[in-house]
Amino acid sequence: MRTAVVILNWNTKEYLERFLPGLLASATDGAEIVVADSASTDGSMEMLSEKFPSVRQIRLDRNYGFTGGYNRAFKAVCALPEAGDLEYFVLINSDIEVPKDWLEPLTDWMDTHPDCAACAPKLHSWYDKDSFEYAGAAGGMLDRFGYPFCRGRVLKRVEKDSGQYDSPAKVFWATGACLMVRKTEYSKMGGLDDRFFAHMEEIDLCWRLQLEGKSIFVVPQSVVWHLGGGTLPNDSPWKLKLNYRNNLLMLQNNLAKTYSLQEVRELTPEKAAVKACGRARRTLFIRMCLDGCSALAYLLTGKKDCFKAVWEAHKEFRSLCTKTDVKEIQEYADTHRRIDVPALFPEWIVPLAMLRGNGIFDYLRKLI
Repeated sequence: MRTAVVILNWNTKEYLERFLPGLLASATDGAEIVVADSASTDGSMEMLSEKFPSVRQIRLDRNYGFTGGYNRAFKAVCALPEAGDLEYFVLINSDIEVPKDWLEPLTDWMDTHPDCAACAPKLHSWYDKDSFEYAGAAGGMLDRFGYPFCRGRVLKRVEKDSGQYDSPAKVFWATGACLMVRKTEYSKMGGLDDRFFAHMEEIDLCWRLQLEGKSIFVVPQSVVWHLGGGTLPNDSPWKLKLNYRNNLLMLQNNLAKTYSLQEVRELTPEKAAVKACGRARRTLFIRMCLDGCSALAYLLTGKKDCFKAVWEAHKEFRSLCTKTDVKEIQEYADTHRRIDVPALFPEWIVPLAMLRGNGIFDYLRKLI
């Protein structure tokens, strides 16, 4: 087994029945499809045993979320006797439809680009197969305050795919709905951050990989279709809470190291670390204030559940975050000073997108 394609399932029997046959038909030589189940109660595994008995199953004792589930599935796959030649670990949602030729372009790209730690296909909408899909489109970017957006998707606007992103491209993050990661790099990073549970964990992983000098790519020769909202509906207050909370955790994880790479160009590692930590605190404070404005807007428009979700997100962030160690940042800046700085988009994407409307896509294509 050279490539493990792993679906993390939690009560998505319907999607497994609908999309698993196509995924099995697409498996190339050396690739194995694995279903890791998070203690589903909808009969998913019984259906799998009956209709797809050849599919390898990993049964977890409870739902550890996307992060904990995939981390445990990764360890279980690596422990298999057949995993001695394992090179690539693919995280794929159960609500993804694939064409027969989706996998080979990704493995070919990774084989010929050793500095690439992770890559993803273009993500199209299952409902409108010529349009990009919200959760990743043609590769993701991150603005100066940590707001994610994509080539082909900004806020709630999405583009039709007219070939405008048909060249392989280095991006800040690639979609976790269908993400190929090198086994060695996933292991070095310690996998996904367990604290996230779900949402934005792939952005955090991609950011951490870049901070170790690796690159992230979108390979547009591969295209898959994403249904979206397969596990959590898009209007779920819990989903909103996870997004707000995890965005802050992601910034706290990575901002100081990123800033230190900028500052160490001109300063000693000690001074660079102090300045970087100060900048990170200020950025995080601004982002929390912006979140507060969002919460107030929810309250004023009668969306009390959404207001509560943002409030709880900040409360949980404070309990989960760890204080940044200046000495650790100093050591990082000293040992990693030659690494390219992960490229945060220098503007705030929210007002920019509101002002430019549909013209935002042409504007961004000139810059990134």
